[in-house]
Amino acid sequence: MAHLRRRLAWFAVVTVALLAVVGMGFLSYRSLHVPFSHRAADELITIEPGMGAREVVELLYERGIIPNRYPALVYLMLNPAGRRLQAGDYEFESPIAPLAALEKIRRGAVATRRIMFRPGLTIHEVNDLLPNRPANGKLDPALLDVRLIADLDLQATSLEGYIFPDTYIVPKRATNAEILAEAVARFRRAWTPELRQQAEARRLTLRQVVTLASMIEKEAADDAERPLVASVFHNRLRKGMRLECDPTFIYAAKLNGTWDDNVNNPAHRRLLSPYNTYLSPGLPPGPIASPGEKSLRAALQPAQTEYLYFVLGPGGRHRFSRNEAEHQVAVAEYRRLQRAQRPGLHTQLINKK
Repeated sequence: MAHLRRRLAWFAVVTVALLAVVGMGFLSYRSLHVPFSHRAADELITIEPGMGAREVVELLYERGIIPNRYPALVYLMLNPAGRRLQAGDYEFESPIAPLAALEKIRRGAVATRRIMFRPGLTIHEVNDLLPNRPANGKLDPALLDVRLIADLDLQATSLEGYIFPDTYIVPKRATNAEILAEAVARFRRAWTPELRQQAEARRLTLRQVVTLASMIEKEAADDAERPLVASVFHNRLRKGMRLECDPTFIYAAKLNGTWDDNVNNPAHRRLLSPYNTYLSPGLPPGPIASPGEKSLRAALQPAQTEYLYFVLGPGGRHRFSRNEAEHQVAVAEYRRLQRAQRPGLHTQLINKK
């Protein structure tokens, strides 16, 4: 009887111990799923290459991202797939569950930033979007690193025209040079063998194509207008006419430091600059902005028209004309519309001789 009581007592102790272990295990496992508030939400946490699971957990614990190291360690010991932790820079929102933090590292969901370069940006406008640009307002030196395009354009003095418009998701610690290298690589992918062949057929260098495309990018109101604007420029070049493209004298005035945001200031059209196509024949010496793929294609695939002029019309679109007489009628009509709408409406007239 005494023997039975001892066995029952031992059984009871073991049972209680097992229940305690199971209970602790359940609580520990549950704690991995409970969001935990911490103060490191605005910090970058770096998981170095070669760090083991224990070192990663210790780092998270030290930075206050997880409240207890032991449940996380036990989880990783029992879950081989979870031990495949990837190096990188991470951000952990607050609150976050320990398991969610570990899963983020396992997936390699490193901290990123989103940068959008819109079509038609100049390198100065790109500079304003770079995360670590110089504080003195000067251009980031990476924008002048023509080694990135040396095989494409030997005349280039900057990356103007070759920073491809797109949205870039880059690591949070990416340098400006790395961001721009990706944008130039994206340009290279857009400059397809098909476009290269078309440029050769038209006897245009890449620099000339990008320059023409940048003008189209700045002028066209929408995709449908790009081939029409391109046709005007091609027709004028073929006839030896000046291109008289307003964005070129705007670009020249900005380079000269005299731009006053007034496109109708006659001084801008009189500015002596190779970029001012009201005075200088042919194409400008280089791109005036970053063209998108559709403008690159329009430069090489213009519409077949007899148009030589276009003027801004209602709704922001343009009216195209074949000769000076038609153009003057379009200009007069636009001016009447302006007066009928309201005084002071922006009066940009494009390619008016």
